[in-house]
Amino acid sequence: MTSSAPPAHRLGRVLLTNDDGINAPGLALLAELVAGVAEEVWVVAPEKDQSGMSRAVTLTTPLRVEERGERRYALTGTPSDCAIFGLRHLLKDNPPDIVLSGINRGANVGDEVPYSGTVAAALTARLLGVPAIAFSQSFARGGQVRWDTARAVFARSLDYALDLRVAANAVLNVNFPDVDAVDVGDVVLTRQSRGTLDRIDVEPRADMRGGTYYWMAFRRHMPILGPDTDAGALKHGLVSVTPLGFDMTAPEGIA
Repeated sequence: MTSSAPPAHRLGRVLLTNDDGINAPGLALLAELVAGVAEEVWVVAPEKDQSGMSRAVTLTTPLRVEERGERRYALTGTPSDCAIFGLRHLLKDNPPDIVLSGINRGANVGDEVPYSGTVAAALTARLLGVPAIAFSQSFARGGQVRWDTARAVFARSLDYALDLRVAANAVLNVNFPDVDAVDVGDVVLTRQSRGTLDRIDVEPRADMRGGTYYWMAFRRHMPILGPDTDAGALKHGLVSVTPLGFDMTAPEGIA
């Protein structure tokens, strides 16, 4: 298994979360990688997959939490719920130095970033005053997820992210390319791209009793983009680091 040198940075108390759920392999890998560089690691993650939940918070039903091990909790809520629960209840009196979200199964780039629960958890943490970074491992649909790539490049990606002087209201969105670890290029600063989502379809299916149910189907493509964009960097085998904020104003609308 390919590995890398540990990060140059040491971390204090760290809160981990994700949107793929408490049992996701990406979260297990993140916990393993962070354990060697942090003084204390806490995990609050959804009890089940909450992909695509964006910044949703649970307002009309109660939340329940189950302890799954030392400093490890599964919550019946969204990724943003997990960040809020961790920061405003579980660690209210001893807040973490940073929140790390991921490692997501699949890239979070381009037009799909606003749907991402992985990114949303980081944004929620930042909204509550704690620095945050989201991590995602790109992969081709139907293919194997290259967790070894994430393992190999995590340390230098984390160091790069922690060395950046980002605005106080920004988070960093880190995406690892879908290439073998030995083929990964540099870690680069990128901007969010456009045009990666063609459309969203509703696909009807029939169950065993003849009833109808539906799947939401995202239709994607990766346009030809330069390595200064998140999707373009992944196409070039680079690790993409994109600063994201809360301002969704369209400048052309103001103009």
